[in-house]
Amino acid sequence: MFTGIVEAQGTVTGIRAEGTNIHFDIQCEDISAALKVDQSIAHDGVCLTVTHLLAGGYSVTAVAETLEKTNLKSWKEGRRVNLERAMLLGDRLDGHIVQGHVDTRGTCIAREELQGSHLFTFEFPAPYAALIIEKGSVCINGVSLTAFNVSQTSFMVTIIPYTWAHTNFQNLIAGDPVNLEFDILGKYILRMQQLQKPE
Repeated sequence: MFTGIVEAQGTVTGIRAEGTNIHFDIQCEDISAALKVDQSIAHDGVCLTVTHLLAGGYSVTAVAETLEKTNLKSWKEGRRVNLERAMLLGDRLDGHIVQGHVDTRGTCIAREELQGSHLFTFEFPAPYAALIIEKGSVCINGVSLTAFNVSQTSFMVTIIPYTWAHTNFQNLIAGDPVNLEFDILGKYILRMQQLQKPE
């Protein structure tokens, strides 16, 4: 379980394919010393398990399902990745409840610099329209944000200077794929409504 508040940024330093899996080496001096094998870490919003510890970093493995639903297949060495370790019980929930289970890929379709902030527009597949609402929470590449100007296939978010400086949003340009996780509460409500409909 995560909160969508990025703790650190890491750098992809190695990529190795093995069958349908891909292993990633992540360098991050900020959190590596505190890590243990089997811990869960959100990587651009994707929950992955630490499989090996490295000097100043660690390795994780993405399986075929993860690669199909996320933007991990497009990662290259040198990419900066938003990282968040699993939350501790009793911590403040400063973002919103994030599982690290990406629902779908979205696409950055516009980026605009404002006076003191940055405005992004993202496109997403229409079947997910019921899961995002005006002023609701959405997780983009592991960052908890508030959506507005929501339509059937797009929405906007504003990035404040702190988030800009401490995440990889500054590297996003139009056309880039992003990982989207919609609010878990909305998903449960939608599911209950679907099950109550008569056959």
